[in-house]
Amino acid sequence: MGSMGELEIPHVDVLLVGAGFASFTLLNRLRKLGLSVTIYEKGSAAGGIWYWNCYPGARVDSDTPIYQLFDKELWEDFTFKERYAGWPELRRYFKHVEKKWNVDDHVEYNKHVDGATFDEKKHQWTVDCSDGSEITCRWFIPCIGFASRRYTPPVPGLSEFQGETYHTAVWPQHGVNLKGKRVAQIGTGASGIQVAQEIGPVVKSLTLYQRTPNFCLPMNQRKLDPEEEEKKKANGDYEKAMNDTRKTFSGFTYDFVEKKTFDDSPEEREKFYHKLLVEEGGFRYWLNTYDDMLFDQKANDEAYNFWRKTVLKRIKNPEKQKLLAPEKPPHPWGTKRPSLEQRFYEVMDQDSVTIIDVNENPITGVNAKGLETKLGLVEVDVLILATGFDSVTGSLAQLNIRGTDGGTIKDHWANGLKTSMGIAIPNFPNMFFLYGPQAPTAFSNGPSCTQFQAEFVEEAIKRLRADNITRFEATEEAEKDWCNRMNEKWDKTLFPLAKSWYSGANIPGKRVEPLNWAGGMVEYCESLYGSLDNDYQGWKTNKGGAKPEGASV
Repeated sequence: MGSMGELEIPHVDVLLVGAGFASFTLLNRLRKLGLSVTIYEKGSAAGGIWYWNCYPGARVDSDTPIYQLFDKELWEDFTFKERYAGWPELRRYFKHVEKKWNVDDHVEYNKHVDGATFDEKKHQWTVDCSDGSEITCRWFIPCIGFASRRYTPPVPGLSEFQGETYHTAVWPQHGVNLKGKRVAQIGTGASGIQVAQEIGPVVKSLTLYQRTPNFCLPMNQRKLDPEEEEKKKANGDYEKAMNDTRKTFSGFTYDFVEKKTFDDSPEEREKFYHKLLVEEGGFRYWLNTYDDMLFDQKANDEAYNFWRKTVLKRIKNPEKQKLLAPEKPPHPWGTKRPSLEQRFYEVMDQDSVTIIDVNENPITGVNAKGLETKLGLVEVDVLILATGFDSVTGSLAQLNIRGTDGGTIKDHWANGLKTSMGIAIPNFPNMFFLYGPQAPTAFSNGPSCTQFQAEFVEEAIKRLRADNITRFEATEEAEKDWCNRMNEKWDKTLFPLAKSWYSGANIPGKRVEPLNWAGGMVEYCESLYGSLDNDYQGWKTNKGGAKPEGASV
């Protein structure tokens, strides 16, 4: 106990940051090991990104049943209403999880973690919060994902606008009435596509400021029949789907076919493309196609040409055809994450919708009434910034987490991103992070990635406790090896030919480099467990004392 007037600093075995998929999975697993576990969440409710994502049309792009926690005790008595769940459904789901797992005993909401420092004598972290409070923990595990630091472009005069301004990343929880209003929207990423197709039919006018066309895929959304879903559960279909995610490149239930694009005749290829794109929909045209599509430019061109031909049938306006599906693509197909759409191209074809190419006509400024380009002033009532995030690295780098060398994570990445297997960093002992940089993050189904990483963390902590190891740190050699492998995998693909958030190119001045592991989920998981199975290869271990006793490399 401290002296009079001082509060005792609480201690837990594990502190998790963020109340989304990763933290809930870890909470349930680690408390079963007998560990004390607490979650700090800066929002006022659970859901992770689905607490913040409440803009018009916000929904998942992974279909049922794999976009949920993989525990049978959760899905056996909960069924989503649609193939692709919207944000209200996700919130309903998280309430179900909270109740079923009695999460309230372990989570504190409206609790914003600012930073943390490691105590070498006690082998524990002291974590600081914005309300002035502290907590200590043996294991510090940020689970804040890849999209928690929003990006607002440096548009001159943005603060001068006298209408309403909204960012999709912090949309008002009470919603916004846009009916009959003149709206300008900057950005055509995932949130931009979803917002535009949702509000286009109800606003008076929509002016869309586009830098790069989004090569959208048809969602093929549908309502789910509750009785049919119960039969699937009873027949083992749900369990099979979740197990199938362990065997695929991206953690979905399907994978690339073992065939090259030009192994098929033009007629066979056309039929195959049509099946994936039009009949099945979703990401199958991206991740269930020929295995050379993301590696060979000619194969990629074939995929783009079929996609374009399909899209052009849905757009009558010839100028909008050029803007939304140009004859010459600005980047290889699929090297930017394609968004799933329901009626995007039909909405864009409306006379009330105008598309401005900001490459040809950049926004020169904003004034009280609207946005200015060389085409003139567009007066609007509402400005929507669908400009996304400082993705993947921005989430962790914004926190004042200090390593044993005194530097922050941002400092550690000053000369280039580097991690050990996308889950740990040298000089930051007893710290894991999930669904972040240099993991399969952006190339995967989110719940799959967090599930597999959480299972690894559980296994690691289980073994470390059995071996009485209290300090666990990635080695610099392991980090260097992982970075080399990262670049090797990346350079074999067509991804370097696109400017996207996959490589940080969406943020002016940010270093362009691969931020996500492009080697697939299976090889990633093998790497994680290989480090444990080979006498903690790539990790420094210590059973007590001020300094680690060498490395197990």
